[in-house]
Amino acid sequence: MSAWCKLSENSFKISVTEAQFVFEVKSALPNNLGRAGVISTPHGTIQTPAFIPVGTKATVKGVLPESMQDLGGQALLANAYHLYLQPGPEIVDQAGGLGSFMNWPGPTFTDSGGFQVLSLGVGFKKVIAMNTETFRSDEVIAENKERLAHVDDDGVTFKSHLDGSMHRFTPEVSMQVQHQLGADIIFAFDECTTLHNTREYQERSVERTRLWAKRCLVEHGRLTQERAHRPYQALFGVLQGAQYEDLRRKAARDLAGLDEDGISFDGFGLGGALDKEKLGTIVGWMCEELPQNKPRHLLGIGEPDDLFIGVENGADTFDCVAPSRQARTSAVFTRDGRVNLSNSKYQRQFAPIDAECDCYTCANYTAAYVAHLFRSKEMVAATLATIHNERFIVRLVDQMREAIYNGDFLEFKREFLGRFYVGNPKRQAT
Repeated sequence: MSAWCKLSENSFKISVTEAQFVFEVKSALPNNLGRAGVISTPHGTIQTPAFIPVGTKATVKGVLPESMQDLGGQALLANAYHLYLQPGPEIVDQAGGLGSFMNWPGPTFTDSGGFQVLSLGVGFKKVIAMNTETFRSDEVIAENKERLAHVDDDGVTFKSHLDGSMHRFTPEVSMQVQHQLGADIIFAFDECTTLHNTREYQERSVERTRLWAKRCLVEHGRLTQERAHRPYQALFGVLQGAQYEDLRRKAARDLAGLDEDGISFDGFGLGGALDKEKLGTIVGWMCEELPQNKPRHLLGIGEPDDLFIGVENGADTFDCVAPSRQARTSAVFTRDGRVNLSNSKYQRQFAPIDAECDCYTCANYTAAYVAHLFRSKEMVAATLATIHNERFIVRLVDQMREAIYNGDFLEFKREFLGRFYVGNPKRQAT
């Protein structure tokens, strides 16, 4: 939001100081778009770049919120669609907002529900990094999946995956739900396409998302005034455009230039399905067009090489379910790559999962013990593995930030990727 924002004809205004949302760039990579900075929110600061763990239903699966704080998580991201269905945004609002509801004292994010347009509509679930070397169709749907969401120019009609009931999300409804959830950073409602959609459909989708963004700004302004007793919520616009440079740049310029009665976006989400082979290039296109004084959140990215690419090309914060989801399958990160504790070699590894890791799990338990818990199907196995994986990724991005300040980011990148992806020269050279 700009320094002074007119929210209505009644001349109700909010200053940045009162709003308690500020972003400051503190250091930058020479000859690159990457930077380090600080996001200030009503519930605390976020040192950027930062990885934001995902607590989809107001919880990181299997891990107490207190544990997420102990492992260094600066903020958590929850899913507006899932919380809308259960327990309902009214209950979260009555509890005092997302942070109070889940006993999390720090900053919170909620996504808009737009990603569910992709996952429910075409059945690809959490797939974000895709490739373009396959089919093109505007009726794409994953094999053996039912289309649960249908998009039109006004919004999305979808069937609940819980009970089959029908619901309607529009930009206004997304804003209303997210204001009730009360996160510090919320996202405009957007249409998330796949890389399989045709160029013509991507063009229509970028324009549809722009028009929805305008409606989100108007409703956000109304709700901010109506709910002035609640802490200010920063609104991020979401950029689409798939793998097309002109569409990505246009989306960035369009959303950066939006101003509805003095209300503009506080930051931006870099969204949509992304061609993994061109991730850095695509992120760079968008960040070159966006204002330097507003933060950028790269949605749904969490692999180590992708995080380096995102930071180097101008993204400030990231979220992804991968660390926790992979942990529940016994896949864990180490400095020497990702390993699977189900493999027999770990039955007798009476040492931490990663000797260089400072997480609670590695400080107190051996890989052999955690492997035993997985083989025994004990619930605490997923808890210990999730703590480790989340700490590994949170710490990795923290180290990237430190390297930016120290002036040795590229050296740290080469050292880390060279070891983590040993035997995979392509990913070492990311």
